[in-house]
Amino acid sequence: MALHTNLPIYKVAYDLLDVVTDLVKNMPRDFKQSIGGKISQECVEIVVLIFRANCALDKAPHLGELIERLQVAELLLRLSRDKRLVSTSQYARAIELTQSVGKQASGWRRSALSPAS
Repeated sequence: MALHTNLPIYKVAYDLLDVVTDLVKNMPRDFKQSIGGKISQECVEIVVLIFRANCALDKAPHLGELIERLQVAELLLRLSRDKRLVSTSQYARAIELTQSVGKQASGWRRSALSPAS
């Protein structure tokens, strides 16, 4: 088992959390706690789930929840963009990172679900 901080998916998820933190900081006050807070919470939980999946013998449930939380974060980011709470470039950067985390998590989940050779 690799140290979770050395995993490529962890590094991308951390970058996502960093981007989201800056993005939320610049949101209008009315939405900073509601939408912004929820986006931040989801991103923190994504990082936690990467740690849990790395430590667990049965990784699939953690990775399934990670993918679900990633979809929630993407939905809230899209809402933020549609409401013009964030710029298009901020949105594009965040979505680029969510897609990378999603691809890696899906591949990891497929690997975890496949029978050992």
